[in-house]
Amino acid sequence: MLRRDGPFRRSGLVAARQLTVVTEPGMSRLGTAYLRGLQAVGRRLDYGTNAFEREWDVLVVLDACRADLLRAVAPEFDFLGEVETVRSVGSSSSEWLVNTFLNHPETPRTVMVTGNTWTDRYLDADAFAALDEVWKYAWDDAIGTVPAAAVTERAVGLARGRDPDRLVVHYMQPHHPFVPDPLDGDDGMARTGSHSNEGNPWVLLRRGEVSVERVWRAYEANLRHVLGEVATLVDNVDGRVAVTADHGNLFGEWGLYGHPMHTPVPALLAVPWAEATGVDRETLDPDLEPPESLPVSRVHGETSERERLEALGYL
Repeated sequence: MLRRDGPFRRSGLVAARQLTVVTEPGMSRLGTAYLRGLQAVGRRLDYGTNAFEREWDVLVVLDACRADLLRAVAPEFDFLGEVETVRSVGSSSSEWLVNTFLNHPETPRTVMVTGNTWTDRYLDADAFAALDEVWKYAWDDAIGTVPAAAVTERAVGLARGRDPDRLVVHYMQPHHPFVPDPLDGDDGMARTGSHSNEGNPWVLLRRGEVSVERVWRAYEANLRHVLGEVATLVDNVDGRVAVTADHGNLFGEWGLYGHPMHTPVPALLAVPWAEATGVDRETLDPDLEPPESLPVSRVHGETSERERLEALGYL
């Protein structure tokens, strides 16, 4: 990865000449330099459509879901309408969170329920009507991620209890680990906002230790898994439900894998947009509640400068 002489002192191609290239897991020095060049361009681009520019009452975010993946399985789920393709505002969760919510006038009217650990570094809970970080109290060590069912429970509970103007429900699936069909060696997600382990599918693909077909099959199974929970959500909330993703995953397009931040590759930025009609039939009686107090650690608060630079990809 890249190291700077000092944090945020330089930008652009001039700065790039001052950087020392350290290889990414499973990637050569040349490959790492290539990725960093793309990211230097990506940092200068405004791309994508903010979700708030479209009409919805409930926004379901499927983490790392490609548009073509959702389109392939959508016929199996009656509640989903036609799957469009829209362009995301970020190629990684952290970038998407900032570009969607930071200083947006709709954020104070929005309740967000999330299994994504990057919220702790990039979002201010006080900017929302409510920010329920389910990953802080419902993490499942056995599967190495936040169970989709826990996110559904909290979303339904807050939809009924708060009746928000906008409700965002961010599931971690189909992002690895692939719950119904885990890959050998995949230790799951990092418990806090951080980069994934070196045994994640994208490193294994780069190294040729697993086939594209094997990863795609598990990825697809994980999407079916979470869509079962989305179906439950749709039956327990009222309003216009949109189903989308924060970003996709690369399976070798442009020689890259996974979802590096600030990477303006069309296949990575192409995310799904499908709609459903939510009707609260009260088929779910949620009983999951967060603890009375949760630890607070914010990127502009207790998080150290080194941790912030690591999260941004500079260290």
